[in-house]
This record gives sequence, C-alpha cells and structure tokens, in this order.
Amino acid sequence: MALDFSSQNLRGRNFKGRQDLAGANFSYADIRGANFTNANLRGANFSHAKAGLQRHWVIFLVLVSWLLSGLSGFIWYINSYLVSLIFDTSKLENQIAGWTTLIILIVFFFVTIRQGVGAGLGAFVIAVAFAGAGSVTLTAAFSGYFTKAFAGTFAEAFTKIGIGGGIAFIGTVAGALAGAGTLTGALAGAGALAGAGTLTLVLALAGALTVALVLALTFSFAFAFTFAGAGALLSIFIGWQAIKGDEKYALVRNIAIAFAATGGTSFRGADLTNANFTQTTLKSTDFRNTILICSCWHQAKMLDRVRPGLTYLQNPQVRQLLVTGQGQDKNFDRQDLRGINLQKANLADASFIGADLSEANLQDADLSRAKLKQTQLDATDLTGATLTGAYIEDWGITNTTKLHGVRCEYVFMRLPTKENPDPLRKPDNKQEVFEEGDFADFIQPIFDTLDLYHNQGVDPRAVAIAFKNLTQNHPEAELEIVAMEKRGNDKFLLRAKTAAGSDKSQLSAEYFDDYNQLKALSQSQQLLLVEKSDRIRNLEIMVTTALQQPKSYTQGNTIMSDISGINIQGSSNVSGIAGNSSVANLGTISGNVSIALNQLSDSPSADKPGIKELLTQLQEAISQSSDLPDEEKAEALEQVKTLAEAGKTPQESTKQKTAKTAITMLKGIFSSLPAVASLVETANKLLPAIAKLFSLG
Repeated sequence: MALDFSSQNLRGRNFKGRQDLAGANFSYADIRGANFTNANLRGANFSHAKAGLQRHWVIFLVLVSWLLSGLSGFIWYINSYLVSLIFDTSKLENQIAGWTTLIILIVFFFVTIRQGVGAGLGAFVIAVAFAGAGSVTLTAAFSGYFTKAFAGTFAEAFTKIGIGGGIAFIGTVAGALAGAGTLTGALAGAGALAGAGTLTLVLALAGALTVALVLALTFSFAFAFTFAGAGALLSIFIGWQAIKGDEKYALVRNIAIAFAATGGTSFRGADLTNANFTQTTLKSTDFRNTILICSCWHQAKMLDRVRPGLTYLQNPQVRQLLVTGQGQDKNFDRQDLRGINLQKANLADASFIGADLSEANLQDADLSRAKLKQTQLDATDLTGATLTGAYIEDWGITNTTKLHGVRCEYVFMRLPTKENPDPLRKPDNKQEVFEEGDFADFIQPIFDTLDLYHNQGVDPRAVAIAFKNLTQNHPEAELEIVAMEKRGNDKFLLRAKTAAGSDKSQLSAEYFDDYNQLKALSQSQQLLLVEKSDRIRNLEIMVTTALQQPKSYTQGNTIMSDISGINIQGSSNVSGIAGNSSVANLGTISGNVSIALNQLSDSPSADKPGIKELLTQLQEAISQSSDLPDEEKAEALEQVKTLAEAGKTPQESTKQKTAKTAITMLKGIFSSLPAVASLVETANKLLPAIAKLFSLG
C-alpha cells in the first residue's frame, strides 16, 4: 500500500535513497528542505505541495547576499581607484594606466550590455592581454633608443595596466555575480520572510554605493563615484536580466539559481516517472540527474527557479508549455523532449521537425496541422490525440507507439516545398476522409520493419548475398522479407519484418557495409559466393523482377504504393486508398513462391536434393520457359507454391492429398507443350522425384 504523507509538515526530512515511496501521496505537504536524493518516487503525488528553502536557510542566504553587496561595492572601489589615476599628474605611467583602464571598462560595459557576459569577459581578457603584451613590447622597443628612465616609464605604465586590468577583470566578474546573487537571495527569501526580499535588494544597492562612496572620497570624488555607481548598477542589471531568463546572461543565472537552491528541496537522481506536480510550488528545488518521464507540471509555480540540470526543464519555452499546456504555433524543432507529458496540450500548428518525443504522453493532445517530419515517437502515447492535417514525412513511429482512438480525417505525407508543393494528402480524394479507426489501420504496416533503401544503381546479386548474410548473422532478428519496391528509375526499397526490440540501426549499418563491399566485387567473385545457394539465387531473381516492374512490386496480399515510403498492406479497403489487386503479375507470384520456398528446410545432403531444392529448380524452369503462355505460367507457379506450402503441413494425409492435386495440375499444364520443350524435359525429371518425396509413388 502506498504511503500517505498528505498535508504533513516534512520540512528538512531525509528520504534519501528510499525505495518504498512509489505512488506515495505528498499532496499539500510542506516539503521545504526535504531530501529525496536517489529515491524511488514513481507515480508519487506532489500536487499543491510546497518545496523550496526552510526559514533558517532563507536567513542565511539573505545574509550572504548582504556580504555580496558589500563585496561588490569594495571591488568597484578598486576599479574606481584605477580610473582615478587619470588625475595623478605626478607620474605619467599612472595617467596612462588610468586612461587605458577607463577605455577597457567602457568597452566591457558596452559589449556586456549588447552581447552578454561571455562576450564582455572575452573582450576584457583580450584587452588585458594586449595591455600586458604592450608592456613587454614597448620596453624592448624603446630601451635601445631612449633613456632608461623614459623606457621605464612606459614599462611601468603598461605593467600597471596589466595588473590593474586583471584586478578590474576580477572585480567586474565578482560584481556581476554579486548583483545576481543579491537579487537571487532576495527572491529566495521573498516567500518566507515578509518584505525580506525588498529590504535585501534595497540594502544591497545601498551597501554597494555606500562602500564605493566612502572609499572614493580619497580620490577624485565625482569621477570615482560615477564609475563605482555605474559598476554597481551594471551588476544589478546583469543579475536582473539573468533572473528574467535572458540567454545572454545564462552563466550568471545558472550560478545564481544554484546559489538560491542551496539547502532547498532535493530530488537529485530520483525517479519521478509519472509523478504529479500540479500546482506545486517549486522554487529553489534541485532536479539534476532526475528521471522525469511523463511527470505532470500543470500550473506548477516558480518552475523557472528550479535547478534543472540537463533535463528538459532547462528550456524556458518547454517549461512554459508544461505549465500552461499552450504550445500552439510554437517551434520545438530538433529538441530533446523524450518523456515529456503534454496530455491534453494545445499543439495545433506546432513544429516538431527532428524532435525526440519518444516515451512522451500526448494523450488527447491537439496536433492538428503539426509538423512531425522526422519526429521520433518510439513508445509515445498518442491515444485520443488529434492528427488531422498533420505532416508525417518520415516520422519515427514503432510498434510501441500507441495510436488507439486517434482522431484524424486526413494527413499529409510530406512537407511542401517550392520545388515540390504537393504535400501528398491521404486519402488522395480531397472529398474523402478517414473513418473512425481508419488512420491506425492505414499507418500500421510500417511498424517493426527494417527498411533497406538503395538510392543508387542497384546490384540484385549483391542485395541477395548481403541480405542472406544478415539473416545468418542475426537469427534473433527473425528477418523476413515482406515487400520490395522500385522507386524512380534506379532506386530500390527492400522491406523486412523484424522481431520486436531489434536494433534496426545496427542491422541497417551492417547490411550496407556488406552490400557496398559486395557491389565492388567482380561478377566472377560474386558467383563464387552464390554457388550452391538456391536462397541467394531466388532472392536475386525476386530483386531483378521487382526492378523490372513499372512502379511497384507486391508480395502476398501486400499492396505497395509509391507514396513517399508509406506502404499500405493487407486486403482491407481504407477509405478508397487501397484494395485487393484484381490482376496478378508474374513478379508477384514468383515472389510469393520464393517466400514459400525460403520457409522450407534445406536438404541435409548436397547430393540428395530435398523438396525445397527440387521445387526451386522447377520454379526457375517455369519462369525461364518461353514455350508457356503467361497465364499458364502463372498457374504453374501457383501450383509450385501449393507444393511448397504442402511441404510444411504436419498432417501426412493432408500433405499427400494437396501434393497429389498440385502435381496432377502441373502435368495437365505441361501436356499442352511440345514434347521437345525444355520445360517438359525438366518436368519429367523433377515431378516423379517430388512425388516420391511426398510419398506418392
């Protein structure tokens, strides 16, 4: 039975590493300062709970923020001192150092405000390095031409610039962090101490300026005070922009958030799969290295003040979507959204091109007209979702993708482009729509298949050898060819069904490595590999036949249509999209025969051919015969298929009866041929041997 901590005071409690908290109820509880590190919290309920800092930690952080404000003022006093050297007329080197420091600070202010702290510090480092290098260079340059005193003046000046610039650099960074820390400390305490946040901010500003003012009195008052004040205001500006989420100041924000989360609620390393944080207050909470699959964040408070680590919570746009459920017309292209919970979210017209939504909860979400091109949807729950008008070009659904109850009237198979504006609407007839449940039936056949797409000139023999090698190397994948399809003039798709859980990426890479090596071999070298392998020869014939078809090649009841890689299988009629083929072609029938033959066991002895070997020879003789009309050739191949299927029948009486009928039919077909026909000669040799293997004579 799940534990119940609802409405309890759990401040500072230690639940670290506990494994018995799955499904626990923490709703309305006070979990400020609680430690859930590495705990099992799958399905736990934290709705309306209050996380964050305890009162004593708030007081501590406020005091630290005061110290930071004082440090900020002191450091800007040092900067002010360096600038005030401009007014020291007693030494030329001091004036040079003062003016150079002033220029460096102005550049830093300008670059930091325009491009952020990183760019500002980069410019600062370059300027300081240049000043230090100038000291050495000018000393060497002038020492040979001027007096030692004059050269020494420049050397001393640039040395002060280098040293002073380094101090100013440290001071500026510390000041910026101090400003961020001051604001963050104030914000951290705002909820726990009435008015403490405002008071802290006021005192911080006052402290920084007061320290600068008092210490600046020993120098040029107006000038030093101006720069001390400017520095303090810059620090506050950086801190404020960082807390608002400006990406230019992300470094400062991350440090400030980490500072404010010290002593707060910790979920670090915990398993929060399916946890519920509806309307939970989450400021100053640590979610680093946490498992957040399908966690619910609806209307969560202060989610932007958590320490997210590398989870999807680090993205401001994603946080906003999780809290509000409103993502209409937003761009989430190529983002890692694995395991996100967007149940009932409004995602109409949103773009998820190349995004990873695997294991996400999209139940009842509105994905109308959403761009799902190359979107990964492995184990994603789309139950009850709306996909009408969605663009599903090359999307990555698998057999674990849940499509039950999907509402969809029509979809587009690709994104339109200027070169090809047709989005390939399905159903093709714009007056038709999918009936309830039709969309899942339409899309189902592409599950659990390995698609081997050849985009250049195809070598049928290399295809046959490489695929046979793949099946032998990976019997656990249970590879079975379900379709072949010609694409354009010289492109070819070989589609094979795989066992659940097979690593299709690895299988595809291994196949094409082998295929490319085989393709580079000469015909004679390939023949050595084909020798004594009927399976390879059969597959080679199938591939060659498929490439000779005008548009598509079908297997069994599979009907393949050239619609950008989406194939419609089965004999069902889906809103007029596909139905049974009314006219069978020899390529289809020959492919069916080869599939049936490949399911038979090979003969244990090469000297004694079995049913599979004899029927394979008969199939080749029929396919290559020029004496037999196409209709009779098709009928003969159907009988060979019947014999192959009879060879798998366990009941001896049924097997014999079926085989006897098929052999009789074949003899009747061949009786119309001239006695000298090569097919008749072959049949006279093979049929008695086949009948003997079926115990018919």
